[in-house]
Amino acid sequence: MKSMIAGLLVALLVPAAHTAAAQGLVYTATNAADGNRLLVFERDHRGGLSPIGSVATGGRGTGSGLGNQGGLVLTADRRWVLAVNAGSDEVSVLRARDATVELAHVVASGGRRPVSLAVDRDLVYVLNAGGSVGEADTVVGFRLDRRGRLRPIPGAIRPLSGPSTAPAQIGFTPDGAFLVVTERATNLIDVLPVDDDGLAGPAIVQASAGVTPFGFAFDRRGRLLVAEAGAGAPGASSASSYRIDVDGRLVVISGAVPTTQSATCWVVVTAAGHLAFTTNTGSGTVSAFRVNRAGALTLRPADGIAAETGPGSAPADAALSAGDRYLYTLNGGRGSISALRVVGGSLELVAEFTGLPAGANGLIAR
Repeated sequence: MKSMIAGLLVALLVPAAHTAAAQGLVYTATNAADGNRLLVFERDHRGGLSPIGSVATGGRGTGSGLGNQGGLVLTADRRWVLAVNAGSDEVSVLRARDATVELAHVVASGGRRPVSLAVDRDLVYVLNAGGSVGEADTVVGFRLDRRGRLRPIPGAIRPLSGPSTAPAQIGFTPDGAFLVVTERATNLIDVLPVDDDGLAGPAIVQASAGVTPFGFAFDRRGRLLVAEAGAGAPGASSASSYRIDVDGRLVVISGAVPTTQSATCWVVVTAAGHLAFTTNTGSGTVSAFRVNRAGALTLRPADGIAAETGPGSAPADAALSAGDRYLYTLNGGRGSISALRVVGGSLELVAEFTGLPAGANGLIAR
């Protein structure tokens, strides 16, 4: 592992090996306590990955899992990668030009232990999950300018339901009208309205349909799909789908549909919105759900195993490549990234890249 990382610790330039044969890029972050770095991989036409370099984020990680989804995000125009530095309470902005990445800005997150990021055009919100005892966890708003600098929005800070909520993710609804936050420790989901000035209003706090709401994603019709870890109990995990009303209220479509797997924590949805995939950390598997026009979920296949990522793999973050041809999973137990080909509603494991740090966090595929 040391030799692999040493080979990445170079200034990130477009290498000679970066050719027209490259089909895309995949990013993850080391989350290292002695200095966080963004790792960049080239994706080939078969879904395989080759490391092409890394760049320092200018902040520090924690060296261990963050219990989050959305620690790395890519802006819609694909110009900027944003990364949390949970160990130094900072957020980094990195300029992404094809295979060239360079650090543009580092800013304080406005709280303690940032774990997740939400982006809607130039509006960025940070989820801070490490409030002191008695201090509420918070979301904090910023504006991203053309130079890649994040500017705090005066007054754009809101508490969650209370302290020690163990929040996992923050995300904008597709229309940008609301922010959503999942609270693992309280089994609550917060929906915060966002006004035309980018200010988030007070959270509308609602009960989750399933136990331990964790990662989430939206389908193309704006329905919310949430992975539920079931308190980590064997075989007790599930997923739910919701409609969000104009007043920010959640309306359950499919409530706590069992995955039959353990520690279902992360979820991604295809661009067409017909398929959702969850990673099941405790089982070393990936589950697939059909999503119908009404947003209802059906587990396929019925045993909840669309693919296996290997014994002890502990798959966590997940990302779909452009065109939804490949699903990538970041496997904390094996220090690896698995590449799975999406074939209809099924998955086929085609490659695994090993040698990542144990605490690596966040995953983007493009």
